[in-house]
Amino acid sequence: MAAELESDPEQAYRYAQAARQLAARIGVVREVNGIMAYRTGRWAEALAELRAARRLTGRGEYLPLLADSERALGRLDRALELVRSDEAKRLNRASQIELRIVESGIRRDQGLVDAAVLALQVPELSDGRLRPWSARLFYAYGDALLAADRPEAAREAFSRAVVADEDQETDALARLDELDGITVEDLEEAEDWDDEDEDDFADGDDSADEDDEDADDEEFDDEDFDDEADLDDEADDDLDDEDDGDLDEDDEDDLDDEADLDDEADDDLDDEDDEDDDEDEDDDEDDDDDLDDEDDLDDDDEDDDLEDDRDPQGAASGTDAEESAEHADKE
Repeated sequence: MAAELESDPEQAYRYAQAARQLAARIGVVREVNGIMAYRTGRWAEALAELRAARRLTGRGEYLPLLADSERALGRLDRALELVRSDEAKRLNRASQIELRIVESGIRRDQGLVDAAVLALQVPELSDGRLRPWSARLFYAYGDALLAADRPEAAREAFSRAVVADEDQETDALARLDELDGITVEDLEEAEDWDDEDEDDFADGDDSADEDDEDADDEEFDDEDFDDEADLDDEADDDLDDEDDGDLDEDDEDDLDDEADLDDEADDDLDDEDDEDDDEDEDDDEDDDDDLDDEDDLDDDDEDDDLEDDRDPQGAASGTDAEESAEHADKE
């Protein structure tokens, strides 16, 4: 029961699977499981479950679903066999119409579009009475006419389907609007789009706020950076002042050292001058001594010259005396 009431096919299939695990040998459980598998496109599973349900219940109302599952699996010949079977002839009128709809689809798959239209031309199509399955019949007939390139007749069939489909089991209205060239937005989708736009707008606002916050943070960072730069400049100025003070002190020390060196140099020069003066005095004294010696020598030389001037006469006298003496002796 939960599977039949569930609007979501996948959730209904899960409910049917849970029931099958509890009561796999009950025909109605297999029937519901086969129908849910068919609605969710599980064609092979639908065939297996519906065949089991037919064996357990002996009912043939599943024949249209079996034939359509065979068609969906591409086994068109098997599908046609089910449609033309003796069992199909014993079905109620609603099931027979469902088999006609399946047969029309088979003919279209075979490329026989005119045969597809012909399969649906039954008396109920034009007797003016509406039945529970009339909407499906009109819809299938309009689909076959559209495939046969008969748009005007297809439009009329879809219009009749819209009238008969009070529960909106088909999308006949959308097909009709498509033929008329009318584009209709789904209100729910439009609302979803509006919600998404609002969300995007909100996200945009949030992004803008975040950008503003980032900009503010950047401004604060710039201010902090400027403050840090100012502090660095002040620190550099302090360092420069300290360096200048150190340099001044060093310059003063250097000047004092230079002054001391100059004083030492002056002292050395004074010492050298004193030494030079002493040496000069010594040299002068030596020169005076030399001059005195020279004067003495000159005096001595003069005396010697004078003596020499006197000696030749004395020497001659002595020679003469010696010669006289020698002569006397000889005599």
